[in-house]
Amino acid sequence: MRDGEAGDGPAPRSSDFVQSLDRGLAVIRAFGPDRERLSLSEVAKATGLTRAAARRFLLTLVKLGYVRNTGREFSLRPRVLELGYAYLSGLALPEVAAPHLEELVARLHESSSVSVLDGHQIVYVARVPTKRIMTVAISVGTRFPAYATAMGRVLLAALTDADLDAYLAEAIFERFTARTVTSPDRLRVAVREAASQGYAIVDQELEEGLRAVAVPVRGAPGVGTAAINISAHASRVSMAAMRDQVLPALLETARRIEADLQAQASR
Repeated sequence: MRDGEAGDGPAPRSSDFVQSLDRGLAVIRAFGPDRERLSLSEVAKATGLTRAAARRFLLTLVKLGYVRNTGREFSLRPRVLELGYAYLSGLALPEVAAPHLEELVARLHESSSVSVLDGHQIVYVARVPTKRIMTVAISVGTRFPAYATAMGRVLLAALTDADLDAYLAEAIFERFTARTVTSPDRLRVAVREAASQGYAIVDQELEEGLRAVAVPVRGAPGVGTAAINISAHASRVSMAAMRDQVLPALLETARRIEADLQAQASR
């Protein structure tokens, strides 16, 4: 890798591509739930930038108010939320889905979320939690690899054959637990199954003890297909209960959200 070059493969060579913007965003993306505070060296390593380049980008972000510098460590400031607010504020889906998620969670006493596909990941755009069941805190904006989640498989099922082929060829499949499916061929089968049956269930593939079932929500403006899920601890909800009790309630909620989205679009 050449000095100062971000590390997610070669950047496009189009004259319209602004490499400095790409690098600045890479610095922001270096931070995350388990990387809230990073040193200059850690940012450089995470982005593939030289220390000198990483330092320039970090100090620029500090001056702009997006990053805080405390001694030798850097962290994001609340102003970084502005970068995502424009998208969320123009997205009708979270506002429409919220009351339905609240009703579903009150009924089942399990957490529920809505997500959309962004590249190789799902992004949470709405969430109503109950008891915390994961070691990683989940909130709006949280991202997970699509292949290891029920919502991800539902969203992948909505792709064209060509787009799914591209995803399976390009995505990096990490094994999170002994149950995680990382074979592209097996994932293709799982995605096709989700498409044919209209739902996906993932059993402890993202985290030990976590089960989730997801169904599509169609017709969201600017999104097309989104996904809604219910997640629960494996010791509390069996696979049979996921299919027989949770899934019907989830499908009903998805239909109500779709009806509200359609009604809103017709106004």
